[in-house]
Amino acid sequence: MGRVAIITGGTRGIGRAICEALKADGLTVVANYAGNDEAARQCADTLGIHCYKWDVGDHEATLAGCAQVARDVGPVDVVVNNAGITRDATLHKMSFDDWNEVMRINLGGCFNMAKACFPGMRERGWGRIVNIGSINGQAGQYGQVNYAAAKSGIHGFTKALAQEGAKSGVTVNAIAPGYIDTDMVAAVPDTVLEKIVARIPVGRLGQAHEIARGVSFLVSEDAGFVTGSTMSINGGQHMY
Repeated sequence: MGRVAIITGGTRGIGRAICEALKADGLTVVANYAGNDEAARQCADTLGIHCYKWDVGDHEATLAGCAQVARDVGPVDVVVNNAGITRDATLHKMSFDDWNEVMRINLGGCFNMAKACFPGMRERGWGRIVNIGSINGQAGQYGQVNYAAAKSGIHGFTKALAQEGAKSGVTVNAIAPGYIDTDMVAAVPDTVLEKIVARIPVGRLGQAHEIARGVSFLVSEDAGFVTGSTMSINGGQHMY
């Protein structure tokens, strides 16, 4: 059995592509999901991976879920914090629930997963955490003060936790995807999407497998000297 990896939000989109890539790399893959049981069954059957259901924004549920994975599958060596939601609106139309739910899941989920798995990684002297941020956490985006704040928070969280894990062989990095051809982006109106693509120097949306290959590198043995870093995979749309 290879190292055990949990990918949150792992049954669809970028998360599923990450599951495929890490399974191909020889890891024992566990996909976490929150709601879509049919997608989880299809993912488990097609990829031959484990799927566990819990809300990563729920602290106690996350501790219990990760403990169950450790009992059933093995100690968790790799965590990919990919789960995320959007509740887009301009500030004057955004409710507190819209703000709070995005922060609870997108940023709180990273904290909850780290609390569950980081101590064991340190004790065993090896671990990999990869947090999926966003170009919109780097550059901001109209109508996304909640999402941009949560994703920006992920980048700071990554740098701080990396310093705690470095001496124990635990690396913590982030990937900031640009606009990727997933269901979330497909929901954007065509006229808006055309304007987005026009601002991407490579002239197209990214593909989920391109994010997955970045994760594959960051969780590998070869990336042991990479920590506290953010890998931007955005087709050149935002550079700094």
